[in-house]
Amino acid sequence: MKHKTFSERLHVSQSAKQAMVAKFHQRPRPDDPAVSERRIARAAVSAARDARVAEREAQRVAEEAHLAQVREAQAADRAEQERHAAAQKQADDARQEAERKAARDARYAARKARK
Repeated sequence: MKHKTFSERLHVSQSAKQAMVAKFHQRPRPDDPAVSERRIARAAVSAARDARVAEREAQRVAEEAHLAQVREAQAADRAEQERHAAAQKQADDARQEAERKAARDARYAARKARK
């Protein structure tokens, strides 16, 4: 053991307790101006942080709304292109069918002319 006698150990323990009490008494009280200044500074930093978070959140929401509008416009364009393609295909099919009928009628007419 570091301390040889019981009285030395009691003395060391007592001095440690007194040092802890002295340290506790040296702490500034809640009504101390330095403590209130630090509390106000922390509150200002917290308010600034909350404002930045709110600003980022608003920016994110605005960006999401913009992206939703862009996606909606793209979907409308795709739908219009699909309608146009469907109408074009229908017109092409009708034209091809008319060409096939004309070719068939020409073959029938040629066959009739040979007879």
